[in-house]
Amino acid sequence: MTELYYPLHSLREGHWFKLICGASFQHLPAVRNLTLAYTLAGADCIDVAADPAVIAAAKEAIEVASELGEVAQVRGFGFRSRPWLMVSLNDGEDPHFRKAEFNPELCPADCPRPCEKICPAQAIVFQKASDHTERKKEKKGAQEGSRIPKSQPQIGSRQIAHRETPLISDIQQPKSDQHFSGVIDQQCYGCGRCLPVCPSELIYTRSYVSAPEAIAPLILRSGVDALEIHTQVGHFADFQRLWNAIAPWVEKLKLLAISCPDDDGLIEYLWSLYELIKPLPCALVWQTDGRPMSGDIGAGATRAAVKLSDKVIAAGLPGYVQLAGGTNNHTVAKLKAAGLLKEWGMGNGEWGDITEKIPFSPVSPCFKADTVSSPLVTAPHCQPYVAGIAYGSYARVLLSPILDKLEELNGEDVERNLVLHQSPAFGHLEALPELLWQAVASAHSLVSQLKFRKKLPQPLPN
Repeated sequence: MTELYYPLHSLREGHWFKLICGASFQHLPAVRNLTLAYTLAGADCIDVAADPAVIAAAKEAIEVASELGEVAQVRGFGFRSRPWLMVSLNDGEDPHFRKAEFNPELCPADCPRPCEKICPAQAIVFQKASDHTERKKEKKGAQEGSRIPKSQPQIGSRQIAHRETPLISDIQQPKSDQHFSGVIDQQCYGCGRCLPVCPSELIYTRSYVSAPEAIAPLILRSGVDALEIHTQVGHFADFQRLWNAIAPWVEKLKLLAISCPDDDGLIEYLWSLYELIKPLPCALVWQTDGRPMSGDIGAGATRAAVKLSDKVIAAGLPGYVQLAGGTNNHTVAKLKAAGLLKEWGMGNGEWGDITEKIPFSPVSPCFKADTVSSPLVTAPHCQPYVAGIAYGSYARVLLSPILDKLEELNGEDVERNLVLHQSPAFGHLEALPELLWQAVASAHSLVSQLKFRKKLPQPLPN
């Protein structure tokens, strides 16, 4: 088994694990550290925003994980090869591709700030009341000293609340050192939980759609392995527009994923997409987006994803079916109960054990031999089980206590020595080995549910 096809083997055997960093999540330190921890824990794919800086952060983490891979194996973790790097795009307005926004100056002084409490990404922050009072005094003094009319906005040396997109250098500062109120743009991934809880209804969202002309350079120059298109029933014309820009470069990919939530006419819509994109020279995954960005809410969030995966599997679409949207630590158990996980009957149940002698094809299991030129296409039927699971918000929240501790320790170091903040290793999880392996252990607790199966008992001799 070559490193190149190890993720593909996971797909075929039903234990593919994908980490979703978030299509709108652009907090570089978090993306890097999440990628590092889950790669060492055995993830097959890392899904990130289609942002060059985010892609670079993930690739750097994968490089570091490769260097630490043998150590991870000795410690009993699941690293076996480099995961495939995936970027997500959208063909139209989609909740995964949006940011929350509001003007903190409009927030009532006595507001209980439920938005701050409910945000799973800790992307909504408010400066301390004492800081706010002091800065108002400073602002008033500056206005009086310069005699500038009150209608003209003043920009403090550290105040960035009015900026649409905070600078990365601002976002990486420890929270205690920030004089900022509002939404930290890079940390928001668009879950929308803050919208209905705002008593004053001040929060709104800013959506964006992928530009087709940017797709080819992204694939060619960034070195990504896989591409995921987020779509919805009724978006066929938009999907076709995006596909026309992608199609000439698909041969560069190892995998194409199509993510779609449930709706009336879903199966017919997915079949129409398949007719548009076939034949493919790479693997095809249908991502069943059950209850988007909700896995960390509770056990019940995973029911929709399991139900939708069953629906898509029954449709017999060519390709692999992978869950997303509400996945958490209850998902594997729910899939087992529904009979949607492949029984683990080969090998000895060890991590990465591969005894099956099957010619590996980079295409999906249901492509007919007359639709592609590859001689390795031998599987004419679809898998009656899920190929894997993608974890997003739950996977991130699982590691948040450790990453918060890392941020806290980095803040203490900055206070002791400001030069350290300029160090290339600042904020890197591997710089603190104790925290690193704690993070990998937490990631392993999730990955191992899908990846590790105990050895099946051998039948007794007659």
